[in-house]
Amino acid sequence: MTNLVHTLLDPNSGFRIQRSLLRLIGAASLITLSAMSTAKADDPIRLWAGDAPGSLGDKPQDIPTLTRFSPDKSKSNGTAIVICPGGGYGGLAPHEGKGYADYLTARGIECFVLKYRLGSSGYHHPAMIHDAQRAIRLVRMNAVQWGINPQRIGIMGSSAGGHLASTAVVHHDAGDATASDPVDKQSSRPDFGILCYPVISMRDGVCHAGSKKNLLGDNPDSKLVDWLSTDENVSKDTPPCFIWTTSEDTVVAPENTLRFASALMRAKVPYDLHIYQKGRHGIGLGNGRKGNNAENVHPWAGDLVFWLGENGWLPSQETP
Repeated sequence: MTNLVHTLLDPNSGFRIQRSLLRLIGAASLITLSAMSTAKADDPIRLWAGDAPGSLGDKPQDIPTLTRFSPDKSKSNGTAIVICPGGGYGGLAPHEGKGYADYLTARGIECFVLKYRLGSSGYHHPAMIHDAQRAIRLVRMNAVQWGINPQRIGIMGSSAGGHLASTAVVHHDAGDATASDPVDKQSSRPDFGILCYPVISMRDGVCHAGSKKNLLGDNPDSKLVDWLSTDENVSKDTPPCFIWTTSEDTVVAPENTLRFASALMRAKVPYDLHIYQKGRHGIGLGNGRKGNNAENVHPWAGDLVFWLGENGWLPSQETP
């Protein structure tokens, strides 16, 4: 049994938080580490055969890649997720990459952990969004070969990776039918987004200053601040999103999450929003207690599986 914190947006009264809703999880494996797989990773796939757009060199940090983690064939359900680890646009946190892939592949989902270019390596916008959009296009182009439904490809990110994922869900295109590169012919629109304690706004007073500096450098153009404050760019074409944070997060203000959810509500885009009372920033799957055991998985993971199943992205998954 989990203590679920539902945060519901009421258009008449603003934010209404109901903190004591209990829901029985039908299968304990939804929220236990014991049911997690240790997914085998394929060799990293370069997003571009040659240099990436705006490349500064040919070192590993200059080469964006996808690492594929596949579920057991008996569990595979055709859904895929591109995962953007967090790290303030200055690093990539493994527990928000492979850690998520281990959990999700056990639920039959193909996972692709994105190594995107970083401010710590001299890159700024638009290198990061170019990498994320290219990743979605690449997965979609290879969907049949990889046993993926091209209409069930999502993107997921935590913290600054959540900002990158949110940028991908609000800024996308249908592809270029005249492109010589077959990857560029594919749509970059994800079918759903999963945003974990995300950076959202680039506005002073709300943004995470380190992420903003790594993404945009010093003294960014005001139009870029507008474009990359992703809550201000939500539209009816934004795909459904699962969003969560905690009220204890002192690194990335929960207001970021609330702003994005409010924008989705105004645009009438389906979303699931969770504000949990406990949990530090960057917890990933953990709930903050010591040890790596069944009790150490935060309830958001089970809530995400429930949401994916309710929306048909886990068609073979029994949902509570």
